[in-house]
Amino acid sequence: MKDIYIITGANGHLGSTIIRALRRHLRNHASNIQEVRGLILPGEEPPFKEDRYIHWYYGDVTDISSLVPLFAHTGDSRIIVIHTAGIIDITASSATDKMMAVNVGGTKNMVAASLAHNVFRFLYVSSVHAIPELPDNETIIETKNFSPDKVVGGYAKTKAEATRYVLGSVAMGLPAIVVHPSGIIGPFDTQRNHMVAVIRDYISGKLPACVKGGYDFVDVRDVAAGCLAAVHKGKIGECYILSNEHLEVKKMLDSVKSMAGTKKVPLIPMWMAKIAAPFLGLGAKIRHTKPVYTRYSLYTLKSNGHFSHDKATRELGYRPRSLKDTLKDTLRWLRIHKIGRPLA
Repeated sequence: MKDIYIITGANGHLGSTIIRALRRHLRNHASNIQEVRGLILPGEEPPFKEDRYIHWYYGDVTDISSLVPLFAHTGDSRIIVIHTAGIIDITASSATDKMMAVNVGGTKNMVAASLAHNVFRFLYVSSVHAIPELPDNETIIETKNFSPDKVVGGYAKTKAEATRYVLGSVAMGLPAIVVHPSGIIGPFDTQRNHMVAVIRDYISGKLPACVKGGYDFVDVRDVAAGCLAAVHKGKIGECYILSNEHLEVKKMLDSVKSMAGTKKVPLIPMWMAKIAAPFLGLGAKIRHTKPVYTRYSLYTLKSNGHFSHDKATRELGYRPRSLKDTLKDTLRWLRIHKIGRPLA
């Protein structure tokens, strides 16, 4: 029996990277994959051209009728859904209507369509932000208790609610598995990823300052590999953290500086950054750009960003690469696409 993969958010950083991984697998191995279907919004340009196996479908997860073609003409193939579509908004302390519609309503629509078509697997890409935070001296591991009331920020609240809904749907017959990536960075981004934008602004001389703080960052290619491993090795109803290591922003930018020959920027304390954040947000709004630092992103950089991926390593064979290699490849990607200053 052949497999048909359905990837939502196919134009996003992770969604497009998953499809790249599947395409590479198709080219290099005898494969059981019949087709890869990527869902992108109407009017968007796909990340790359279609080929014999990769096909683009236009639709919106908030409109369940637009998902009908995505699930059509599958015959007796096994359907594997990887739901990555979502809105990541670092500016909102509470969930906006659009975030609720996409992150929660869109997930419910994908669950309904998947149940109706008896899919083989439903992989939901949640986030570590959906997991309740522990004190700084404790390492955060997987949980099955999700509530919007236990997390901070609009994005986290919507991901917690959607995760709870997906896991609750297992009792209705949904063969669901959940993964929780940490802060995704890496190549293949088209300027939507926040931390890649920070690196881009830094090498192009547009980053005003570096803030004290850090988080757990992970290569998008390792998350993509973890997602595909979870589909085939993960246990239904289980959650897996896909993290790597905690890294201070200053240390990250110092590594970028050594690779790209960029000038240092001032390191400012968190209290000063919090005062400046509203003004940076106003300036970004005037320039029609996204702010580099917001109250929520600053909160994240000071929160407990220590996550264990032991379960994913043990059960999925998940082994993330060195972040030094990730930064090197990210810079190469930005250089090739003429974003920022060329590498020295």
